[in-house]
Amino acid sequence: MLSTEAGVPESLQFGTGRAVLDPVTGAPVQFLDDRALVRRFLLDQDAAPWHSVEHQWGSGHLVTDRGAARWLAPSGLRVAEDVVEAVHTPLPGVRVEVRRCVDGAVLRERYRVVNSADESLAVTGLGIQTPFADWYRDARTSLEEAVHAHVFTGGTWAWVLAEPMSGEGRCLGLIVREGAVRAYSVESRNQASLSDVRGHLVLQVTDHARNPDAFGGQPVLRLAPGESVSLAWELGWYASVGAFTAATRPPAAFSAYAAETGTPIVVEAASVSSPDPQVKVEREADGRYRIEASAHGTRTLDIGDGARTEVLFHLPLEEVVRRRVAYIACHQRAVERPGLLAHAFVPVNTRTGLTGATNGWPDWSDGSERIAMPLLLQAATARGLADPEQTGPLLDGWSRFAVRHLLDETDAPRRGSQTWHLEPRLYDMPWLARFFLDRHRAHGREEDLERAARIIERRFDLGGATHLSIDDSPTTTAVCDALDTAGQSARAARLREQLVDSARRFARLGRQLPAHEVSYEQAIVAPLLDLLSDAYALTGEAVFHGAIEERLPWLLAFGGPQPHARLHGIAIRHWDGYWFGENRLWGDVFPHYWSTLTATTLLRLPATLRTPDTDRLAETIFRANLANYHEDGSATCAFVMPSAVDGRPAHTADPLANDQDWHLVLWLRHHDDRQCPR
Repeated sequence: MLSTEAGVPESLQFGTGRAVLDPVTGAPVQFLDDRALVRRFLLDQDAAPWHSVEHQWGSGHLVTDRGAARWLAPSGLRVAEDVVEAVHTPLPGVRVEVRRCVDGAVLRERYRVVNSADESLAVTGLGIQTPFADWYRDARTSLEEAVHAHVFTGGTWAWVLAEPMSGEGRCLGLIVREGAVRAYSVESRNQASLSDVRGHLVLQVTDHARNPDAFGGQPVLRLAPGESVSLAWELGWYASVGAFTAATRPPAAFSAYAAETGTPIVVEAASVSSPDPQVKVEREADGRYRIEASAHGTRTLDIGDGARTEVLFHLPLEEVVRRRVAYIACHQRAVERPGLLAHAFVPVNTRTGLTGATNGWPDWSDGSERIAMPLLLQAATARGLADPEQTGPLLDGWSRFAVRHLLDETDAPRRGSQTWHLEPRLYDMPWLARFFLDRHRAHGREEDLERAARIIERRFDLGGATHLSIDDSPTTTAVCDALDTAGQSARAARLREQLVDSARRFARLGRQLPAHEVSYEQAIVAPLLDLLSDAYALTGEAVFHGAIEERLPWLLAFGGPQPHARLHGIAIRHWDGYWFGENRLWGDVFPHYWSTLTATTLLRLPATLRTPDTDRLAETIFRANLANYHEDGSATCAFVMPSAVDGRPAHTADPLANDQDWHLVLWLRHHDDRQCPR
């Protein structure tokens, strides 16, 4: 047992900040930096009552052929100047040694698992708790006291960036310097923590015991008597995201993370290979590697000495739309129902082909987010990507279904045809208005424009001016433009005035944004920026330009810089596998289709704020979301990224095709603008 030379210090100073230590375990309970603008980098029970001591930083778990155990309180502890060492004995013949030391501007941590028995040891699970304060209470608290934890499980190239949710001030970065992190899992994600909590993040050296195929494959670590396996990382403070990514010393540079099939991705690295037989890797004369694949899907790449990531090769957007429309028409209609109900579009299990029946769960209803399907059919038809002879009757039927079953006599929305018990949902109103507006554009019928305008007017009646509904501002301005063309300029002017008044209200609120279905999220900030951008376009007032400039970092902070097709620039969203999926899995969904809101918002920014970098990021986000579709036109509503969530295997695509088509709808809408990515 280690001897204690001195009591555990209150903190270890590194760089401009410090790690506050637990006096019993010697482990960090908080990271603080007086120069950082965020108040909390780690979860603690003062802020999050559901946080427990078992999830303290540096605690962890083992799964072996001798049994499984967690470690927390050390069996021995030694403290010297700027060094804390702990020993844990979670299993007979297994020792976990933890060493923390300050090395100038960084805090170094080493975790070493030693087989101290006389027989071999097979380790199939090894995870270390890193409880970053990635959670939402309300907008102001989130922006001032919480971080987005951008995780990259790149093997020997692994790291985590804890970025303030405001996108401002110093970041805390974790960089693996020895060993490998090949996966991450999540704990404390369930019906108790719900959507505002991302959970406790666990960095996995391996998660073979729970999910051997996750992240390209999880190894079994075999230790002979006396042998050990180590993981070492450093923690430091960084003035910017760019400063952090440079410090990771990337072993590879990519021309892109996603490309059309037949188009190569060029990688600069010491070596590149792939375990996927469908991937062709060629080394060019200049030493770079040319990566190609002919089939649609994400592909694993192995880089240098133990680094790993994924790229995406995808069918052209137009082809994905054609196949998706055909699949919806064939598989996602409720044709067994009587009357107008037969014209609804519904979720489908893509493994069995069985559609979802109405069951009282509003996120599986035949309304709300399912409105994306008729919008996609309508958009595809308008662009010559679908046969109007096929889609015309489907859209005619859905239009009648929507008027009868998704709108009441006041043009307020219902969540679905059989969810009469629920209150009108403001989110649904711009989507319904957009359908009838696009229908008016396609056929020129006045009644469709009238309905679209009445829905928007009714939305303001119901309090829409204080609700940041997705696609509301773009839809409202589009309806106004159509009203002008139809000779109803006074009506359009009233709606524009209400829109600008709403923008003024939100500009005055600053960080005190109202909670929506989630207390704070990217799908609140993106509509906020759309609203402010439209108000600026309508008025030219500097107050709106300044408000956009202040809030744009909030939006960009949701997405991280991971060199991975599913992750780069993709906003964190961690609840829709449960609400919309059939597997009922909580946990990070990457990419989630609403990440596309970041792309569309960036493309709608004032010209003074839009840059080549924001345009490139928009294209990256659009392309990344093509990972959610399959070659046969089927799709997934949620790819749940962690290797395990509360012990359940994840890193899987939910079988339900449900609401993911918003990505294609939004991309097609911006695809017509030659300045937007194709």
